[in-house]
This record gives sequence, C-alpha cells and structure tokens, in this order.
Amino acid sequence: MTGLMVCLAVLATAGAFGVLHTRRSGRVRVRGRDDGRRLGAAELGGPLGERATLVQFSSAFCAPCRATRRTLGEVAGMVPGVAHVEIDAEAHLDLVRELEILRTPTVLVLDAQGRIVRRATGQPRRADVIAALGEAV
Repeated sequence: MTGLMVCLAVLATAGAFGVLHTRRSGRVRVRGRDDGRRLGAAELGGPLGERATLVQFSSAFCAPCRATRRTLGEVAGMVPGVAHVEIDAEAHLDLVRELEILRTPTVLVLDAQGRIVRRATGQPRRADVIAALGEAV
C-alpha cells in the first residue's frame, strides 16, 4: 500500500512539473537581469535591424530551433526594419555564459539600439513574438 502511495505521489509531482514546464516554455517575458544590456553587430555576427532585431540562440541537434528559425524568419519578413540573427550557442560559449542562456532555443528581442527588451526560452508563438516587437519598436 505504501508503494502505491509513493508511486501516485511521484506521478502527481511529475505531471505538475510537466504542465508548468509546458506553460512556461516559449513565453516571451522581461527579465530584470537583461535590463540595459546591449548587443552590437560585432557580438551578433550580423547587422542590427533598423527597428528591432530577433536574436536566436540555437544548437545543432535542437528540433524546436528549426521551427523557431522559421517563425522568426517569417516575422522578420512581415515587419519592415526587423532583422533575424541566429547564433550557434556551441560556437559562442562566452556570449552564452555572459547572457545566461540555459537552453536552446532562446530568443532575445532587441530594440534599434541593441538593448534587450524581451527574452523567450523554448519555441515562441508567432503572436508572442509580434507582441514583443511592439515594445521594441
């Protein structure tokens, strides 16, 4: 009987964690640690957009990274003055550590001056990316 109760408790805890993780993944939110942090073309390996830049940190074997690349490319193509820059996290470990990138994909939304205004971990939804761009432009 005790084994059954432990098993049910473990399953309930794992289920709650799964639901919480799924709800938070891909959400675009403001982080206090990024306040005032700026990135330039030298760090990104490409030019900043005239109005905003979507920076995606990816890794080679990340399946959600491919879908995120497609979503961000579509949004950048729809909104004038917005650039999409993809950075290989494995090749830029110093920048990853400096920005506290813990998983891929991670998306940073930069304003025209390169200031980080939003961050998302996981695969973001198109509507959330467009809403985050509203704050950057």
